[in-house]
Amino acid sequence: MRRVSWFLLCIVIFLFGLDMSATNRHEDIVLLELKDGTVEIELLPELAPVHVARIKELVQSGFYNGLKFHRVISGFMAQTGDPRGDGTGGSGTKLKAEFSDAKHVRGTVSMARAMDPNSADSQFFIMFADAPHLDGQYTVFGKVIKGMEYVDKIKKGSSMAGGAVNEPADTIIAMKLA
Repeated sequence: MRRVSWFLLCIVIFLFGLDMSATNRHEDIVLLELKDGTVEIELLPELAPVHVARIKELVQSGFYNGLKFHRVISGFMAQTGDPRGDGTGGSGTKLKAEFSDAKHVRGTVSMARAMDPNSADSQFFIMFADAPHLDGQYTVFGKVIKGMEYVDKIKKGSSMAGGAVNEPADTIIAMKLA
């Protein structure tokens, strides 16, 4: 009888553990709705726990809804997260850098910042292509796991203006946790 009880307890713990891990993974998925479709971004709290927590707060508050992709450079990246829409704004909360060994490859989602490594706020960028020169210089907090084809369709900016996008720019229709 003891053996059966122990076995059943192990099965319950195993099943509960599976359910909890599925729930946690679900909580670490952001849905980024664009004009062409929805992009799924997996957040990476093991790399940047403070940045992931802040992104979740901003997403849950609706901060990103309606913001434009203000700087988009073909073959490089698409940047958003500025309520002013010109690359100079943010949410008002500076975050200390959480640099890691994560590579800036196609689909990487990373925090934008000013010259000060500890100046990331709400702006982030999604990589169109690999950019090893960014590795270890910017906080990687996520990766696109579905819908990169929709990121590819974001309106590109002028190469003469550092990627600044002329109006109308593509916007984030909605950004929410899965």
